[in-house]
Amino acid sequence: MRLKELRKERGISQQKLAIDLNMNQNSISRYENGQREADYKTLIMLADYFNVSVDYLLGRTDNPAFMK
Repeated sequence: MRLKELRKERGISQQKLAIDLNMNQNSISRYENGQREADYKTLIMLADYFNVSVDYLLGRTDNPAFMK
């Protein structure tokens, strides 16, 4: 998952992301380190937050744009 890459590109800390999304900072860390997989609702929430497609977030495409 490209979560860590997206977060760092935008200069957002794990703590800020967690606060913005009403999540636990430990969950963000586990997603970034591959210790935990996000459920579909969380994937959508993260993709919406970073304004990218879920496929981009998951590394299935290099095109960050939403498919229409």
